[in-house]
Amino acid sequence: DLSGSITTPDVKLNLGGEFIKESTATTFLRQRGYGWLLELEEDDLDDNKPLLEELDIDLKDIYYKIRCVLMPMPSLGFNRQVVRDNPDFWGPLAVVLFFSMISLYGQFKVVSWIITIWIFGSLTIFLLARVLGGEVAYGQVLGVIGYSLLPLIVIAPVLLVVGSFEVVSTLIKV
Repeated sequence: DLSGSITTPDVKLNLGGEFIKESTATTFLRQRGYGWLLELEEDDLDDNKPLLEELDIDLKDIYYKIRCVLMPMPSLGFNRQVVRDNPDFWGPLAVVLFFSMISLYGQFKVVSWIITIWIFGSLTIFLLARVLGGEVAYGQVLGVIGYSLLPLIVIAPVLLVVGSFEVVSTLIKV
């Protein structure tokens, strides 16, 4: 007949004047030289940033650029050169993803092809512009080509509605 009890050692940890009882696992790790696993680092201010700020996504800037592309009239107060002068990545990527979803009707395998064509097509245009003496950055080319798909996204649902009317759909396509 076996009997017994498990008792935890009465080890206390001094943390700034307060004594805290350590668990058995903590004591075991500290005795074996693995106490460094239990150390906590102080949180930096950079670690507590929101995800949008961490990824450098500015939703207001993206929204302004979308409005500039869809309404390119300077009389409305939109600066048409903002897409070229202040390039970003996330806005054009969202536009290209939205375009691929509309154009493929749920065939998710082909979305990667559209993104690949966007990236490598932009690279080709970037290289051609550089060879011809243009002073452009790759980010500028990605942004301009990505945002240039916006009119196609707007026209696609309109063509679904008026597609049966040949004259109207031809005028919209033109």
